[in-house]
Amino acid sequence: MTYSADDFLAAFQRHLPTGPIWSRDPGSNQAAAMRCLMPTLARLAQRDANLLIDAFPATTVELLPEWQASLGLPDACAGTDPTIEQQRAQVVARLTDSGGASAAYFIEFAANLGYDITITEFAPARADFLCADEPVYDPFWAYMWRVNAPAVTVDYFSADVSFADEPLAEWGNAVLECEIQSRKPARTTVFFAYG
Repeated sequence: MTYSADDFLAAFQRHLPTGPIWSRDPGSNQAAAMRCLMPTLARLAQRDANLLIDAFPATTVELLPEWQASLGLPDACAGTDPTIEQQRAQVVARLTDSGGASAAYFIEFAANLGYDITITEFAPARADFLCADEPVYDPFWAYMWRVNAPAVTVDYFSADVSFADEPLAEWGNAVLECEIQSRKPARTTVFFAYG
């Protein structure tokens, strides 16, 4: 709950000492003088309440630069002009990143970035393969995997999250590709399929 300037004025007047010079009359000179200070207290109380929201990485605005600095962001993966929502998603994804090399790990990491993906893993041909049902891959395919993502990932402007100078929609998967490439096991090759 945030308090208004009138709430602060009433609280101050309730805590004044008793006596003839400590008037609680709203029209007194003393009340007028105190009323001048109360908007500052109301603004500070609002900022204090906002600090609780801003301290959480998924809803931060003013503390976003501090979160980014602690995680080495923004980096090349963020692109040239990321929206606030994309920057927050990258912060949350990095904070919740526990590391891994499994398909489930990469799917969860992509979801934290705001992408819905699946992963296809390949295996070289074996003697028990049925060639009619599966392609025949050579041994190098054991180190290949594919990220399957929607043809176009659209990040739409949202009135409760976005800012006035952000585009109404933004298309692209550059952040997804960069983040996955930077986390893939070194011995593997990942490629991306859209659509």
